[in-house]
Amino acid sequence: MKPDFAAVREGRLNYADAVRDLDREALRALTDDLYDEVGAIVAPATDAAVVFEPVDPDANDTFGASEEANLPWTLAHVVVHLTASAEESAALASQLARGIPVPPGEVGRSRYETPWETVTTAAAVRDRLTESRRICRAFLDAWPDRPHLDVTYTAIPRLGPLNAVGRYALGLFHGDSHLGQLREIMRQAREAGRPAAG
Repeated sequence: MKPDFAAVREGRLNYADAVRDLDREALRALTDDLYDEVGAIVAPATDAAVVFEPVDPDANDTFGASEEANLPWTLAHVVVHLTASAEESAALASQLARGIPVPPGEVGRSRYETPWETVTTAAAVRDRLTESRRICRAFLDAWPDRPHLDVTYTAIPRLGPLNAVGRYALGLFHGDSHLGQLREIMRQAREAGRPAAG
C-alpha cells in the first residue's frame, strides 16, 4: 500500500509513521509504481516536448547554478533530477541496510545526475527511466536478508533519524512530489502542440 505522501507534505502525517510498515518487497513494488506512473505521464512526449520550456512562476532551484535558479525545468530536467534522487536514496539505503553507518556530521551523498541539457529526445527520457529503475531495484537486491534497520542517520532534520527503509522511501517521496510538475509540463507542451506521439 502506497504511503500517503500528500499528507506528509501537508503536515497531516509524520514521515516516519507513513513509511513505518514498509519492507524491502513493498519498496520494490512502490519503485515499480513510481516508474510506471512517470513513464505513463511522459509516454506521449515527442522530442520537442522533452526540451519544451514551460511557464513556471514558482521556479526556484536553490541548489542549481545562480544563473539558472529561476529557470523553469524542462521535462528532461525533471526526469534526470527525479531519477538521480531516487538512485541516491537507494544507494544510501543499501549502505544502511548492510550495517554501514554514515559518519556523524555528514549528510551522506551518493549522487550522479545526468546533465539535463544532454537529454534531448523522448527515447533518451525512456532510456533514463529504464536504467534508473534497474539501478534502484539492484540496490534493493544488495540488502542482506536481515537488514540492519537499527542503523540510522538524519538526512533531513525535520524527518528525524532514517533507517534503510526510511532512506529508500525518501527517494519515492521525492519522486512523488514531482508528478504534478511532470503533468503540468505535458499539459503546457500539449497546448503548445509539442507532444502527441501516438
